[in-house]
Amino acid sequence: MNGTDTLARLRAAIPEGGLFAEKDWLLSPEPLRIDAAFAEELQKLGRRLTIFQRAQNELYQRSANGKAPAWIADCLDRGKPVELIGFARRKQFRADVPQVIRPDLLLTAEGFAITELDSVPGGIGLTAWLAKNYSELGFDLLGGADGMPAGFRSILGDSADILVSDESATYRPEMQWLAERANETGAQWTVQRAEDFTPHSALRTPHSLYRFFELFDLPNIPAARAIMDAAANGARITPPFKPWLEEKIWLALFWSRPLREFWRRELTERNWLILQKHIPQSWILDPAPLPHHAVLPWLNISSWDELKTFSQKERDFVLKVSGFSPESWGSRGVTVGADVPQAEWAAAIDRAVAAFPHHPHVLMRFARSRIVEHPYFDPATGEIRTMRGRVRLCPYYFVADGETKLGGILATIVPADKKLIHGMSDAILVPVAVK
Repeated sequence: MNGTDTLARLRAAIPEGGLFAEKDWLLSPEPLRIDAAFAEELQKLGRRLTIFQRAQNELYQRSANGKAPAWIADCLDRGKPVELIGFARRKQFRADVPQVIRPDLLLTAEGFAITELDSVPGGIGLTAWLAKNYSELGFDLLGGADGMPAGFRSILGDSADILVSDESATYRPEMQWLAERANETGAQWTVQRAEDFTPHSALRTPHSLYRFFELFDLPNIPAARAIMDAAANGARITPPFKPWLEEKIWLALFWSRPLREFWRRELTERNWLILQKHIPQSWILDPAPLPHHAVLPWLNISSWDELKTFSQKERDFVLKVSGFSPESWGSRGVTVGADVPQAEWAAAIDRAVAAFPHHPHVLMRFARSRIVEHPYFDPATGEIRTMRGRVRLCPYYFVADGETKLGGILATIVPADKKLIHGMSDAILVPVAVK
């Protein structure tokens, strides 16, 4: 099939309402290809991240119950409503963890870096659409043609409401497409505005709710109490109402020296060492003063004020809000140290330190992504061109019945001059295949 036919088929397959509300991306004649060894590593990563997330939940619970240092839960609870924390800590929810795990992986010269773990990820429906259509073009994709809807169905079952808030409305079309695809094979899924949810649908048994909104958005959702009541009364809900599992500071806690033995024990030595290779060193910007003889590990500074004086070459860091904030997703609230003037860098640090009581921030070593070349269709002419760009991989893992399965992988390729990688009009979005 030539490029013109491929482009025509892909364009014709896009739903009338699109997949992202008022957003577009660049189409490509082929998926991103990775080698077999890397593909196998990604398959294993899902299980490792499942163990890591369960360990996070266990550590928080121990801290909240006085069986681990209190500062852990205290830090993770900052800025959260007392009512939400109390609901999330109910014994009936103790073991609940998100059943969709999506890490953000930046391709680097050494392999890949895990820069985030997203418990409320966008792109599920889009990745399912890409997998279906590129499979029909003859490509053998990781996850297969139906890995995404099958994975999503494994956690939701046949009866489910997908609750999308207005804050997350950009992703409503893709979830609508995914629900319609599932319903073609016998499921009974609906996509609802979270604000309009009524619990009558939860009377079907068994029934699942998928929460497609961040917990910081609860005050804007009149039906929040009804959703929580449905979960308390037996409706299965994922991700659970656990705000501590939606914080980025877990990547900093992974590097915390006092927690080293906990991670080694809970993850196993092998998984701990492997994750060390892929999680960039990170720190929580806690304003608590250090003893006069102490320094922050690997930074070798005794206060955050010293970080403000780093030269542009030394500022190889990313600063971002940890969670429970409208600024915590979609590359908002992010400062790349090497890209801003000294005064702006210093101001960003001051804001982050001052925000600690309500919105802790994370400092992470900047992961330098490698450059790849990938073809795309010029939207103006339809001609095939080549982009030199940086890649973010988003594998989607579904956790059900004691297993973690890879449903598919979304690759986002942006022009090489972009430091932050996210969906945009000049980004290529494609599925992933093995070379």
